[in-house]
Amino acid sequence: MVEIVPLFLSLLAGMGLGFFFFGGLWWTLRHLTTSRRPELLAMGSFLARTALAVLGFFLISGGHWQRLIAALAGFLLMRLILTHRLQPEFHPKES
Repeated sequence: MVEIVPLFLSLLAGMGLGFFFFGGLWWTLRHLTTSRRPELLAMGSFLARTALAVLGFFLISGGHWQRLIAALAGFLLMRLILTHRLQPEFHPKES
């Protein structure tokens, strides 16, 4: 029987991973233009964010596919939240 508490905790942990991953992506993109080595910043950020996310999913799942699915759902939920909150403001031109 699947208990709800471990699934809820997995969802929250997945949201934390998503916050780190997509927040780190946002930070990286904002700093690429001022970096002296933007290619190193982009590649290093990608590798660090991906490695932490994969390790996090592995640890969160604990061998239970249900926890992995909950963590992935939290990860994607955080993506939706951050893309909504961090999108640039749209100011239509007046004609």
